Amino acid sequence: MSPDRLIYMANQIGTFFRSQGHDKAVPGIAEHIKKFWDPRMKRAIFAHLDAGGAGLEPDVREAITSLKQATSLPAAP
Repeated sequence: MSPDRLIYMANQIGTFFRSQGHDKAVPGIAEHIKKFWDPRMKRAIFAHLDAGGAGLEPDVREAITSLKQATSLPAAP
């Protein structure tokens, strides 16, 4: 999946959670990505974050950063 598509999807999740306020939105975004994105998608968005995270909304960037710190993914096949 292309990074642009993943950025779009992550920001859409962020838009959904935005009305809950920052303190609930960030963990909500992280939890959603943790539950519903497969490991390949997570690896790709983490790599995008490592490359600067261009295009990610601030709450989304924070959520992905916290998720990356808490996640241990198996190596890519």
